[in-house]
Order: sequence, then C-alpha cells, then structure tokens
Amino acid sequence: MPSAGSAAHVPAAVSQGGPVVDARSGNPTTGRPPEKTIALTFDDGPDPTWTPRILDVLKKHHVHATFFVVGSAAVENPDLVRRIVTDGNEIGVHTLTHVDLGSAPAWRQQLEIQGDQQVIAALTGQTAALLRPPYSSENDALTDGTWASVRAAAAQGYLTVLTSMDSEDWRRPGVAQIEKNLTTPGVNGQVVLMHDGGGDRSQTVAALDGLLTRYQEQGFRVTTVGDAMGIASMRPASVGERVSGTAFVAGIRLSDWLVAAISWALVASGVVTFLRAVLVIGFAARHRRATVRLQEAGRGRRRSSIPVRPAVTEPVTVIVPAYNESAGIVAAVRSIALSDHPVEIIVVDDGSSDGTADLVEELALPGVVVIRKENGGKPSALNAGLRAASHQLVVMVDGDTVFEPDTVRKLIQPFADPRVGAVSGNTKVANRGGILGAWQHIEYVVGFNLDRRLFDVAECMPTVPGAIGAFRRPALERVGGVSDDTLAEDTDLTMALCRDGWRVVYQDDARAWTEAPASLGALWRQRYRWCYGTLQAMWKHRGAVLQGGAAGKLGRRGLGYLLVLQVLLPLFAPVVDVFAIYGLIFLDPVRIGALWLVFLAVQLLMAAYAFRIDKESLRPLWTLPLQQFVYRQLMYLVVIQSVVTAFAGVHLRWHRMERYGSLSVPAE
Repeated sequence: MPSAGSAAHVPAAVSQGGPVVDARSGNPTTGRPPEKTIALTFDDGPDPTWTPRILDVLKKHHVHATFFVVGSAAVENPDLVRRIVTDGNEIGVHTLTHVDLGSAPAWRQQLEIQGDQQVIAALTGQTAALLRPPYSSENDALTDGTWASVRAAAAQGYLTVLTSMDSEDWRRPGVAQIEKNLTTPGVNGQVVLMHDGGGDRSQTVAALDGLLTRYQEQGFRVTTVGDAMGIASMRPASVGERVSGTAFVAGIRLSDWLVAAISWALVASGVVTFLRAVLVIGFAARHRRATVRLQEAGRGRRRSSIPVRPAVTEPVTVIVPAYNESAGIVAAVRSIALSDHPVEIIVVDDGSSDGTADLVEELALPGVVVIRKENGGKPSALNAGLRAASHQLVVMVDGDTVFEPDTVRKLIQPFADPRVGAVSGNTKVANRGGILGAWQHIEYVVGFNLDRRLFDVAECMPTVPGAIGAFRRPALERVGGVSDDTLAEDTDLTMALCRDGWRVVYQDDARAWTEAPASLGALWRQRYRWCYGTLQAMWKHRGAVLQGGAAGKLGRRGLGYLLVLQVLLPLFAPVVDVFAIYGLIFLDPVRIGALWLVFLAVQLLMAAYAFRIDKESLRPLWTLPLQQFVYRQLMYLVVIQSVVTAFAGVHLRWHRMERYGSLSVPAE
C-alpha cells in the first residue's frame, strides 16, 4: 500500500515542479519533456503475457518507451528484459519486490533499489540511472516519507521519474477511459504512466495502440524518458557490477527454490499437524468412551458386553527413589501413606547429602521403609527398591510428586487384565501459577496426557512417566529390571516391556501432582535430559520396527509417531519461524498472519478438548498464544541440541532437577 502522511518537508519547487526530479544536489530541481513530446513509461513488469504484446505495439508504431522493472519479475523473465533493451527501449529501477519506499526503513530501501540494479546489470550488462518509486504518481502526491527515500536514492546517483499523466489502467476502467485519461490538454510535454505487469493488462494493450496512433496524428513525439530529457540514463556495467549482479540473481533463484521447497514442507507439516490433532482427538474420545463404559459396567449402571473384571485389591509396594529431595520428600511420603489402598512404601536414599533419609525416618510412619545406599543413579535406586519389595504390584514415583488418597487404588485397576504389564497415571503440574507454570500445565494436559490416550488405544505406549507408574513385578524381572543404558530410564523400561509382549495402558483418573521447573534454565536442563534420553531409548529399541506382535506395534506406531512429531517436526520448526518472519516482511503479511491464526485455532481446539476431558479449567489457555513465542522455541531448541549431542556421541550423566518445596495437592 502507498504511504500516506504529511508533505511538510517536500520543497514547493518539487511538489509543484516537473515529473523528473534531480535531488542529487542540495538544491533539488525538476524538469519535464519539451513541448509535443511524450515520455512513455510502463511499471511493474516484465510480465510474460502482457510485456511482449506491449513491445509488439511499440514496434508496430516505431516508438520506444521506458520500462521500470521489478527485480523479482525480471529474474523470472530474463529474456523479456533483454528484449526490452534489444528493441531499443530504456530500463529503469522499480525496486526488487515493489515495496513502498516511503514507509520502508533505510536498510530496506537500500536493498530494494540496489537489488533491482544488480538484477538489471546481470541480465542486460547495463546499469540504470532512473528510479520510479512504487505507488508514486504526480509531484503533488509526494509525502515526507517518499521524499526522504528520493533524497536517499539521489545520494546514490538516481534521478526520480514521477508522472504527469496517469492512465489509471491498474483500475481496469475500460479502453475508452484509459484513452481519455491520457488525452493531452495542450502541447506541453508529458510523462505518461501505464503498466505492463501486476495484473490483467489487456485494456492497456488495446488502449496503447489507439493512443500511439492519435499521438502521431497530433504531431507528438513518443520516446523514452532519457531521450525526452536529453540524458544518458543507461551505461555499460563494469565487470565487478556484472559479477556481483550475476551472483545476486543466482542467490535470488536459489532462494526462490528454497522458498518453494519450504512452502511445500510447510504444507506437509501443516497437514501433519492437522492430522495429528484429528488423530489425537479421535483416539482420546475413543479412549474416554471405553473408560466410561468400563466404569459404568463395573458399577452396574448399564448393561454392557464388556466383561466386568473384579477389583484389584492386593497390596502394593511403592518405591520412591530419592537423591537430595529434602524439599519435597515429606509431602510425597505423607501423601502416599494416606492412600485408601494398602501400601508398603520403600524410600531409597541414593547417597543424599541433605538429610533426605533422616526426614523420612523422623515421620515414623507405619509401613515406610528407608534404604540408604551409595549414590548410583536413579535406575540403581529403583532396582534396590525392587529387590526389597514385598508385593507383586509395584508403583514407582518420583520424590517430587504427591498422590491423592485414591491414586494408588485407581492406578492398579487395569492389572485385572493379565495382559497388562504396566500402567501410566495422569501427571499434573502442582506449581502451575505464573506463565511458565501455565505453559507446562498446558503441555502436560495436551502434549502428554492426550498423547497417552492415543498410545493406549493404539497399543504402543512408549513411556510410563517416572512421576507415576505401576508395574507387575514379574514383568520387571523378565526385562532385567530398570536399565541404566539411557537417561530416560522410564521410556527405556516401557519400551522393553512392550517388546516383551506386555500391554501398557493409561489410567486417566489416577492423578499425581509433580513439581515443574520454575525457571527457563531448569526447564531447559530437564527437557534436554528427557529428549536426549528418549532419543537413546528410540535408538536402543529400533529393532522393534521389524518385529511382530506388541513389539511391532511399538516400533511402527509408537516410534514412528515419536520420530515424526517429536523429532523431525521440531527440527523443522526453526525454518517455519524464519519463513514466517520473512513472509511478514517480504511477502504477504496478511496471509502469513491468517495462516498463523488457523494454526493457533487448531491448537486451541485441541487444548480445549484435552482440558475438558481432563476436567480442567480452561482459564490457563489464555497463555497458549504467548506459548508460541517463547516456550515453543525453547522446546525445539532442546530437540536440536539433543540431536546434535546424540550425533556427536557425547555421553550425558544423570542430574536431578532443582526442587522448590511447593508440593501439595491443589484444592478442587
């Protein structure tokens, strides 16, 4: 759009002068063609359809014109640019992408003008001295912004060509109206503005033939701006200018190819994102219906073909691995001890130096056992607890997590099915206050728990989280316990169970409340460990892709899902962001903004559904748009760093997250 605004700084000699402006000195001057002379100009080309027809009309009447070319269009139609010059016509600068110079910053003005000049030099072997700012018209329409850009261009040696007679052919008013707009009122010389690009120019071509006939009958000489003004407007480009221009054009063509490739990739990623939303919501709805039917059948509220399984009432061993967990261990152990299901609690102190074990022992709670051992890492602590466990059902919980009274009882009910070897619970963010807490709360509800419903239905659960997971002890023993091969021991263990033929399911009403990182640095460290460990586990269990049965479902469904949506798509995300910024600046900001809003709308709908089935308030979703500008970038940078680290073969050691002592079960 053309710039609008004050013209207070435009000299009267310019605003009331002729259409050819020379601002190269401190005292700007203007000029116009002599009497009975028409300087014919065309803007916005070259166009593969209309420019050749206009050139044919000019050739028919043995006249020449000045073509102010757009650099991007010239790159797409190099032969037309050469034909313009070969036919004896003149070329001027009309910027690289047809930007309004009056509203563009100085760096953009420089890029647009010099970029177009380099294209002209590369394609014609000449340079142009004439400039027409896009959206310009007559002198009295100059604004302060456009005048400033004219002065800046003049400092580089350019003469600015405005117009004294505008055909307004861009409005497509009809051939007769175009001819009327260009009817000369007297003998004064004129600079005539027409267009050979930017849209349908059939009316321009038809009107041009008649106008040239009339001008010639009236005794007007039709020529180029340079010839009309008696100036040399083009000169041979130097070797350096031609080399620079050729490299610039090659860069534009490469960027065009990249933009096309990225555009198709964006379409693909958009389709994948949309399909993922449909897939996840569809499977989550199916999981919810199955859960409701099972619950109602168990309560005898409705007739159902689903067999009613007896309630699981056997006691459970709860293992709490702890390393310097003094901030939250008391809340965690107390919450488990208040369970309405019989539990044995084993707290394994993995060489803590902050008195974690002492705090647990001071509670003197019945059924709570403390094991002290040298520091060996979380898998070592879990295995120590497993060896000491008295019962066949085992629940593993992090030391930064609190349970509700019915969490254990609800968590173990799927074990009524003898095929089930492990159960994932529903992890909730306890410290969800503040925007960072809200973002993680959204991620847990949408990105984790919604996905787990899909994995459950598809029988390819890749992770039972360390915050809340239940296991059959014999199943754990069959896979050799908890491995320390990866940093994501929970993912590694879950995948091993799936490959061993066990079903792993999700119990959404078994809730655990965990502390989430309270700073971006802590969040980065946590997610880096998670992501790197997940990549390790995926590589370790890659053989599942070729297996059959439960292992094959994990390999082809679970690992495929993780690879596409949690590795490849985040790796492509920075390209999406860079392209979006490029599009906002150089392409169509309205279309780019609209696409972003569509993407956001899909996310909001998916999030709203996830919150609804999880019985969560929709209030935190106001932070979702903001999440796209900080949190999302942090997450994909974590993936990038993890992938680079994995390819570099760097070994990371396990480290614990900072605790804040904010653990409690939020009030309903």
